[in-house]
Amino acid sequence: MTYRIALVEDDEMLRANYSQALKREGYMVSSYAGRQEALDAFALQLPDLAILDIMLHDEMEGGFEICRELRQLSPTIPIIFLTARDSDLDKVSGLRLGAWDYLTKNTTTLDFLPVRISALFKMLEALRGATGSSEHVITAGKLRIEEERKQVYWDNRLLNLTLTEFWLLFSLVRRPGHVKSHEQLMESANVVVTNNAIAAHIRRIREKFREIDPTFDAIRAEYGMGYRWLE
Repeated sequence: MTYRIALVEDDEMLRANYSQALKREGYMVSSYAGRQEALDAFALQLPDLAILDIMLHDEMEGGFEICRELRQLSPTIPIIFLTARDSDLDKVSGLRLGAWDYLTKNTTTLDFLPVRISALFKMLEALRGATGSSEHVITAGKLRIEEERKQVYWDNRLLNLTLTEFWLLFSLVRRPGHVKSHEQLMESANVVVTNNAIAAHIRRIREKFREIDPTFDAIRAEYGMGYRWLE
């Protein structure tokens, strides 16, 4: 399995050096220079592990903000802070936000970083094996949903869904044949919007399926009630 790593670092040279060191170890690396750029990418697809600097351009705590957002998106994704800030207060803050590790740039070499990441992935695999749990995968005909990765496949082709679209679809597919009201869909997606906004999200989901399969017709609108995924 090839793990995907997201690196958020505003220093261009450091970003290139870290990326190259991790790619040499066989990881897929996506790098970002700032907070919003990274969050926009995470809204489409979550990595398997994120490495965050804290100070990003003029944002003194940009990395902390990213960590908060990531923890809302996934309670389990490994997060590492890699930063020049080495105070105990910063370390405590980072770990309390849900980071798995806190490394400082002055003591973390390009040789050590991949080794530390490998150890974290082995720990994660061991935890999954010990609990007998694995990634929750839903399959239904041509559909495959990988919950932890927030990825959806139709006929083995990846759909480019936003997180809101993912949760709306996930809510429908978990109970195929059952009608989900607009209120239930809003709750599943953790959004508060109008019925028209839900309809617009569903329309975009259908369109993305039909880009892959023009015959797609598995989401049915039930007038005055909501939507259902056809069995």
